[in-house]
Amino acid sequence: MNLSFFDGFQDEYLQKPQGRGVFLAGVALGCMAACQVENESKIKDAPLFKQIQFGRLDMKNLRRFLARLPQLEAAYAEAVNNRKLYQLSFLAAEADRLMLEGGAKELGVDGNFAFTAGFGNAIRYYWQIFKKEDKEEQ
Repeated sequence: MNLSFFDGFQDEYLQKPQGRGVFLAGVALGCMAACQVENESKIKDAPLFKQIQFGRLDMKNLRRFLARLPQLEAAYAEAVNNRKLYQLSFLAAEADRLMLEGGAKELGVDGNFAFTAGFGNAIRYYWQIFKKEDKEEQ
C-alpha cells in the first residue's frame, strides 16, 4: 500500500494519523459506493452516498459506516473482483488503525473536509494507493 501521496499535502490535519485515517475512510467508502452503481458518474444514486450526511458527519456515524463495510463487500462481491475486495478491506483496516491511533472524539470541519475529499476522489486515490502493487504483478 503506497501512502506517499500524503507527503504532498500541506494540510496540518492530513499530516496527523487521525486525518489520514478519516481521509482513507472516505476513499474506502467512496470506492464501495462506486461498486453500488453501474458507473462512477452515477455515484449520487448509490445507497451509501444517500446515507452519508456530508459536512455533518460525526465520528459515531463514520465508525458505523466503516463497521458495515464487510457486509457491503459481501453483498456486492459479484460486482467487484476478489483482489479489489481484499484491497478495499485492507484500506479500511488501515483507516481504522490510523483513526484509533489518532484518538480524536469528533471530526469537526477538518474531518468532514478530509472525508469528503477522500470520498469524492476515491477512485483516483485508490489507484494511487495500490499503483505500486499493480506494477509489480504485471
